[in-house]
Amino acid sequence: MDVGVFTFATDRDMGPAELALEVEQRDFSSLMFTEHSHIPIAQDTPYPLAYGGGVMPDFYKRTYDPFVACAFAASSTTRIRIGTAVCLLALRDPVHTAKEVASVDRLSGGRFDFGVGFGWNVDEFASHGADFSRRHAVVRERVAMLRTLWTQDEASFDGDFHHLEPSWVYPKPLQPAGPPVLLGGNGPLSMKHAAKWADGWFPTGPLKDPTLKHTLPEFKRMVAEADRDPSTVSVGVAPGHVDRDTMAAYTDNGLDFVTVSVVAGSRDEMLRNLDTLAAIRDSV
Repeated sequence: MDVGVFTFATDRDMGPAELALEVEQRDFSSLMFTEHSHIPIAQDTPYPLAYGGGVMPDFYKRTYDPFVACAFAASSTTRIRIGTAVCLLALRDPVHTAKEVASVDRLSGGRFDFGVGFGWNVDEFASHGADFSRRHAVVRERVAMLRTLWTQDEASFDGDFHHLEPSWVYPKPLQPAGPPVLLGGNGPLSMKHAAKWADGWFPTGPLKDPTLKHTLPEFKRMVAEADRDPSTVSVGVAPGHVDRDTMAAYTDNGLDFVTVSVVAGSRDEMLRNLDTLAAIRDSV
């Protein structure tokens, strides 16, 4: 089982390049960056219980653009995979996003994983003029569009939400079919979508089954029912924290990867937290 890190990289923390080097030196498999374009000051949307509930942490409002962070992380490393966890694709222009993903993948030597999510902050959607109620269908179509732009020399697309006349869209990703598209989200609808079209699923962990002991077999069954090979769809989890017993349960339950949140208020604290996670990983 691969063990990686995701973080809310901000202007008050270690820079992405230095952080990525520290992650690679500790032999983690990946480093992924979150995304929020902004956080409206007037918040009507409660902070989700799946992420801890209560008051939204301050780092949500200070995150770097994830593709810029990924580019810096890739430039300082040679082995780890880098990616988004998650890109809020419903709030992004798909043509620009296709180019950003392809650029980072190519410049990183094909080390990019494209984590996407549907989003939960209604206020953020309102600022972008995006329809929160249709976000699931929009994300699914935009993923299909991106895959088309990544693989067709003369690319075109005609969907329910987007139309693109035949166009040259370069560069293409270094990974032949484009980067793996990993869908986050721990609700039943996210699980259903991941089974139908994602290359992988990585929930925060359903609240009643945090180590996916029962959920993983159910998900693999849903993948098979969608006429897909379950062995081609990876499954992981993205917990806010982890201990040795939980890490062991992830391994025992057959997960392919775990990507753990590591955040801190200072450089020294971040390094200690990385060391703690590495020790937990190595103890299993």
